[in-house]
Amino acid sequence: MPPETRKMTPEHVLSYPSRPESWDDLVLLIDKEEGITSFDIIRRLRRISPIRKIGHAGTLDPMATGLVICLSGRATKRMTTFMDMEKVYTGVIRLGETTASLDRETPVETVRPTSGVTAIALDETARQFVGDITQTTPAYSAVKVKGERLYRKARRGERVTLPTRDVHISEFTLGAFDGRDVSFRVTCSKGTYIRSLASEFGEALGCGGHLNRLRRQQIGPYHVDSAWPLSLLMDSMS
Repeated sequence: MPPETRKMTPEHVLSYPSRPESWDDLVLLIDKEEGITSFDIIRRLRRISPIRKIGHAGTLDPMATGLVICLSGRATKRMTTFMDMEKVYTGVIRLGETTASLDRETPVETVRPTSGVTAIALDETARQFVGDITQTTPAYSAVKVKGERLYRKARRGERVTLPTRDVHISEFTLGAFDGRDVSFRVTCSKGTYIRSLASEFGEALGCGGHLNRLRRQQIGPYHVDSAWPLSLLMDSMS
């Protein structure tokens, strides 16, 4: 992480390896591990915190890892400020396979060849997604339609018209491609679904795709390199 980025971190933001002295006005950087929800982090923090008023400024799906900004006490009033910040993600898109959830959390539904996907096609297609774009909300998401979470409708096999949202992609660059998996880096506005981006990118290539791996590297000036691994924080406070 560049030194100039670290200087932007205000004193009230607690980064690794500093430990909380007070939870009354705390912004805590956490490096989420795979397999837990963002609210699992909040539940665990409440075990070591003297107050229960703790929230987070942006969800990560269970399969994703990386930066989650948690706030407690008076700091929760500034949650919107952090949620509005630009996000940076890295990950892997698996081309040629589609899933209902748009990631590897549900079984593969269709398989298509990727033999015609070239490096030129990858780069040209990625450029189509840079700028202001309209995304379709994943069927497996927490967005409410007619008062109910979409993922509950999806699990019942109910078909609904999925809402769309306008987002901004500042950067969508690709790395290594082995004929099936392609690595990427995305810088985007709040509200961007990286699962949708992976799926729509695969469709634009003509082979389909889904999100296979995801890590949130940065939120505004705050980088995951400065974040506490949750298990290490829990151990240090026990």
